Amino acid sequence: MQIKILQLTEGAKVAKGTTVIIDVLRAFTTACHAINQGIETIIPVGDINMAYQLKKQHPNYLLVGERHERKPEGFDFGNSPTHINTAKISAKTMIHTTSSGTQGISNATQASEILTGSFVNAGAIVQYIQKTRPSEVSLVCMGFACQYPTNEDTFCAEYIKNELEGKPNDFHAMVKRIKETDGARFFDPANQSWSPESDFHLCMDVNRFDFVLKVDKIGNFNYLRQLKI
Repeated sequence: MQIKILQLTEGAKVAKGTTVIIDVLRAFTTACHAINQGIETIIPVGDINMAYQLKKQHPNYLLVGERHERKPEGFDFGNSPTHINTAKISAKTMIHTTSSGTQGISNATQASEILTGSFVNAGAIVQYIQKTRPSEVSLVCMGFACQYPTNEDTFCAEYIKNELEGKPNDFHAMVKRIKETDGARFFDPANQSWSPESDFHLCMDVNRFDFVLKVDKIGNFNYLRQLKI
């Protein structure tokens, strides 16, 4: 099994084989929590105008996401697992658009299959790959707004790669480093309304969920659905 760690949009564009699009803080942590809250299908879109259009066509869908980390006007929720967890959700379908994670899905056009990646279901991702035994695995770290690599996404890719290769992981050291660097913004009092500290802890809750989110393409749209491991 050949395993590559790739970065940002450029990495997504060249990713092949089983491709894991990684966005720990916070897109694909939020997606897992939404599924856990009763959402059955997630429609990840890169274009925010398309997200608005889908919401207009399907007002009963949940519209979730961010631009510049904040909830855009007219959205039901921002990209916060905390806010998803504390809400009563009756919708079964969620439209999800973010600055990083959903962009990766849109650009991974050469992948044979796409999974989303975060720490909260990293173990399930490892089990899925071990079970399906692909010859090629691409771990794509989407970074901050697809602009520069981040520790949390790169560490998540390294965590998955090490597990697949039977190498040890020092997850505690990873969390400490993330908190000191890219995750520090979640501890800024000025950011608590859209990036609460609890989001950081939820995103670091490794192996909380026993499912993967796999992309199915139907027509012009991608759909994320839960696949239990």
